Parts: sequence; C-alpha cells; structure tokens
Amino acid sequence: MNASRTPTAERLESPDLPAPAHMVVGPGAIGRLLALSLQRTVQDSAAVSLLGRRTLPEQQCLETPDGKRIPLRITTLMEPSHAPIRPDMVVHLTTKSWATMNAFETLAPHLPVDIPLVLWQNGFRVQHPISNRWMGPVLCASTTEGAYVVDDSHVVHAGRGHTVIGHLNGHYREVAVQLAEQLSHAGLAATAVDDIEVRLWHKLVVNAVINPLVARFRITNGQLRDTPYSSLVEATLDELSTLMQALKVPAPPSTSLYPWHDLVWQVIERTAANRASMLQDLEANRPTEYDAILGPLREAAQTAGIATPQLDSRWQELEVRNNQG
Repeated sequence: MNASRTPTAERLESPDLPAPAHMVVGPGAIGRLLALSLQRTVQDSAAVSLLGRRTLPEQQCLETPDGKRIPLRITTLMEPSHAPIRPDMVVHLTTKSWATMNAFETLAPHLPVDIPLVLWQNGFRVQHPISNRWMGPVLCASTTEGAYVVDDSHVVHAGRGHTVIGHLNGHYREVAVQLAEQLSHAGLAATAVDDIEVRLWHKLVVNAVINPLVARFRITNGQLRDTPYSSLVEATLDELSTLMQALKVPAPPSTSLYPWHDLVWQVIERTAANRASMLQDLEANRPTEYDAILGPLREAAQTAGIATPQLDSRWQELEVRNNQG
C-alpha cells in the first residue's frame, strides 16, 4: 500500500537513530498508540505497518495527552502474507493474551526465523511458551502508558507512562537497549531491564487486584479506596503477598513492611480516574484476560499449597461472565 508522507512538522526525526522497521500486530489502543508513535519518527511511510483481523483506514489520528491531534498515514493490513517484511524489522504482538498464541502461529510462517518479537500482553500465559518456541529474540514489555480508542481512525494517548523491556533470562541486552531507545525517541519513555520477569510478576499482582474488582463492581480504579471495596483489596493483597513470598519473587522497593500493598495502592491512586481494561472488555462484550491474569497465580498457589479464596472468587465470577458473553 502506498501512503503519502505526513508533513515533516509532525515528525520526530533524529539523524542519530537509524530508520526502524516495525510491524504491530493487534490494532487495539496500545497497538495503535505504539504504531502511530513509531510512524512519527520515520520518513518512510511503509516502515511501520499495523496488522489486524480487519482493515483499518490508512489515515489515522493520534491525539496526544495535551489534546493535539496529529494526522498520520500508516500501512494497515489483514493478511500476514501481504506484510512488507524487512530483515531489520521488529514485530510487536499487542493482541489480548487469549488471542496471542493464535496470532503468533498465524504470523510465524511468514517471518524470518531470527526476527525479534516483542510481547506486550497482560498476565503470564504467553511469554514463556512463545519464548521457548521462537528461535530469534523474544522480548517482553510491561507498560504504564495510557491509551483508548475513539473509533477506527482515532486513538488517544491518555496519559504518559513508562515501559520496561527485556528478555526473560536477561539475554539480548543490545536488542532491548536499541528498542528502548527507539520507543523513547517516539515519545514512549522506555528502559531496557535485565529483570523483566520480576517486573511482570509485579504487574500481574497489580492487575490481579485491580482488574477483577473494578470489573465486578463496574467502578473506577479510584473507587477501590472506598468501603466496602478497600477491604476486598486488602484481603486480596494479603493472599498475594503470601504467595509472592512463597514463590521468592522479589518485592517492589518500599520503606514499609507491606511493599505489595504499597505498590497496588500507589497504582490505584495514580490511575484513580481509569476504568480498568477488564471492565472495558466486559462492557464491550469482549472476552476478558481473566485466565492470563488470575490463572497463573491460582496455579502457583495450588502448587505451593496456599489457599487463595479471594482469587478463586474473582476467577469464578469472571469465568461465568466470560462464558455467558
């Protein structure tokens, strides 16, 4: 597909960085934010492509956190066989966790075997299986960037966050550093880390507390501070703190005796106005990521012989709703 160039004034160009090539699989909020942010950094309109189950308009609008609307043209595709594969390309899988293995299996035959993959999923269902199956570098990303979709041609960068990226075993450091530099240059602050697995556990705890409760009661994140929700947050955190200690997952930095509690309450404060992604999925009648978020924790607890009645209750509620949807 041929796309006209966007005016230079809207680009973030730098002579110090090579023109990257990226394919983003999954045109949801984070996927489109990622693709359009990267598109701003390059002159070649075909250097970034967006692959989904349906074709989106090539003319897209990226709205910045300060309300500026930036028009961009980007290559949009449905068929992996039509993708403009380049040897210097990075492939980002931003699909929901429940759809990621299918997306990977569909796309993999069309990719060079040594091309880097980046996994942006919540939960902990796909990171290890895909890392074990793909011969090239597989990096995992954890982000606090905020974004939401307005329509098929408009995505809003709702709040600036930070992304950490790395390999589960700390390998491919140079690839992670280069990618973090490209993301940061695109306006998505990022850092390469050697302990991404620990960071993913931390995010899993946050998601396991916030998402199911917000979805169950259809409230904002900040309302978890209120009665009776706050007591459910505390009870869930008690379970997870015990489980993380049993799994020997390093606790987040904290000066108190309750680092896991501090982590989650800080996120609740920082995202008080947000409506968690699981609630958005329920309201849109989409499958939720309850299995990827709660499943690994419940399985680890069963192996360790730790009772998790709060997690079990959330799981049962969401499984019923997911099956009904």
